[in-house]
Amino acid sequence: MSERVTRKRFTPDRPARGRADLAWLRSASDAEVARTVPAEYANLPDDFWEHGTVVFPEKKHPISLRVDVDVLQWFRQAGPRYQSRMNAVLRSYVARMKDRRPVTKAAKARRKGAA
Repeated sequence: MSERVTRKRFTPDRPARGRADLAWLRSASDAEVARTVPAEYANLPDDFWEHGTVVFPEKKHPISLRVDVDVLQWFRQAGPRYQSRMNAVLRSYVARMKDRRPVTKAAKARRKGAA
């Protein structure tokens, strides 16, 4: 015997558990989509996604990390997956540091002389 599986429609009061209802998104008006946007994403600046990059998940390694209480609270207050957001911030920092030119001994000496 086979059972018929029915999909429930997404509603703002029922979490989607990380999966988008693409059929609903394609048929919804901009107003309907805007109504379902979580409050923390509703007023993003126009250029928010301008410098965004796609990051494909890599294998994670569990660690113990000590961070300031206010930093942890700031990430947690945005909701679930705060550790993934923290990882994304660290990843962007690593990428930025990799792109920097190495400081030569001559540049260090110039800085020292200017001080």
